[in-house]
Amino acid sequence: MRVRPISPQRLVTELAERLVATAAPGRLRVIVDGAPAAAPDALADALVAPLRALGRPALHVRAEDFLRPASVRLEYGRTNPDAYYAGWVDEPGLRREVLDPAGPGGSGRVLPSLWDARVDRASRADYVTLPPEGIVLLSGALLLGGGLPADLAVHLEMSAAALARRTDPELRWTLPAFARYAEEVAPAGFADVVVRLDDPRHPALVEPAQPG
Repeated sequence: MRVRPISPQRLVTELAERLVATAAPGRLRVIVDGAPAAAPDALADALVAPLRALGRPALHVRAEDFLRPASVRLEYGRTNPDAYYAGWVDEPGLRREVLDPAGPGGSGRVLPSLWDARVDRASRADYVTLPPEGIVLLSGALLLGGGLPADLAVHLEMSAAALARRTDPELRWTLPAFARYAEEVAPAGFADVVVRLDDPRHPALVEPAQPG
């Protein structure tokens, strides 16, 4: 394994080129996974324009727009790390409305958002038709290891110290969930692309060691 420093701009360029070169029939489903401090939404959003410039229509979907209703999500309180770990995201909804339609044999009819957590009601978003060569980018936290279907997974890795340092004080209660995720799921061990982001200004790609 080697760790290759890369600029934020070059990271976006290389990831876009990697996605375009990925051998997958039809549409491509990509998960961009990371704690809020690693800004997975921002990275996924930054990939949309380069992918379109490379001839691949892209749609960014945020897991935060597929949260469960507050009555379910907050059943054990607003700051319960175990509930956050296992019960906040509506994974069946993501499969049904995004990942399955974008997958092999799917209709391509994707719902960009399902639930508006700010007002705790359905978002009433319109469906979008993703072309056969399209790419859907699903971003959010704690998305790997639960069986969400995807063709490629990007994991934004942070050390425990960096995560604690960079997490918003109002979200520090989520830290035990990420510690559990690192221990039980170990996403850096199987994600297709791993980016170390202890300092967002200086990311680094974790790559297999070159033979010899």
